[in-house]
Amino acid sequence: MATDHHEAPVLEAVAAYRDRGELGFSPPGHKQARGAAPDVRAVLGDAVFFGDVLATGGLDDRREKSSVLQRAEALMADAVHAEHTFFSTCGSSLSVKAAMLSVAAPHQKLLVGRDAHKSVIAGLILCGIEPVWLEPQWDAERHLAHPPSPATLEKAFADHPDARGALITSPTPYGTAADLRAMADICHRRSKPLIVDEAWGAHLPFHADLPSWAMDAGADVCVTSIHKMGSGL
Repeated sequence: MATDHHEAPVLEAVAAYRDRGELGFSPPGHKQARGAAPDVRAVLGDAVFFGDVLATGGLDDRREKSSVLQRAEALMADAVHAEHTFFSTCGSSLSVKAAMLSVAAPHQKLLVGRDAHKSVIAGLILCGIEPVWLEPQWDAERHLAHPPSPATLEKAFADHPDARGALITSPTPYGTAADLRAMADICHRRSKPLIVDEAWGAHLPFHADLPSWAMDAGADVCVTSIHKMGSGL
């Protein structure tokens, strides 16, 4: 598949759908703004309704025969040096749970940074995974926590060799990044995967002076939120 980063498959498909003036017999009920209240349209404009379309409502179908999402995901993967990219809904909160389930099963151990987002805690409850907590590094000068150190990860694996892998949050909401290359090496020497919750790091792949993003650092799965530090909705 040829790579042209001037393409925007999803945006182009939405624009083409709007230009055809179709009336979909599927949700959403506003029917491309036709059914929205005039006072709502006056405040929000019609563009927000034009962009609110189901992939199964005319842009593509459940078998993705038009390859709209497939082409967009392939472009994203190429842009950020990943083997595969999967778009998801519900922000990073859903994806981090999927990543956890791909690594550990109920009653199995997973090394988890204690500074994890609440979605990780919800994932532990949902999945029945047993966390082994990795303590963050407390910064007494700035009064904030940095990610756990590689030494902390190394000791946790030594104490819990049956752990299925590790989940690290980097960068933190404070903007500090973990030493992911060292952590990936620690995991891979044991043939264990490294998951990185990089929800706040959508900008990292795109400038050489920024900390390395998870995929370039050797992580196995990276979850990111284009709507936080990126420009997505």
